[in-house]
Amino acid sequence: MGQVLIRDLDDDVIDRLKTKAEQKGHSLEQELRELLTAAAPPQLTPEEKLAIAERIASLSPALPDFDIPAAIRFGRDDEQDE
Repeated sequence: MGQVLIRDLDDDVIDRLKTKAEQKGHSLEQELRELLTAAAPPQLTPEEKLAIAERIASLSPALPDFDIPAAIRFGRDDEQDE
């Protein structure tokens, strides 16, 4: 496993992170590990991205069938009548 050293971090930020870690009952190191891990999720494969898109689409109501060329013709015919 790798290690990271962060320089020039404001003391107030460190204190807030320590407090947050204490509230969760773990160390500052564990808190930082969790924050960094959440900030850099693993890359999704194209199949995983497609599955997510399909799941989101399934939550939306289906759109009614719409004949686009007929709508364009209707609009053109309507303009010619004016």
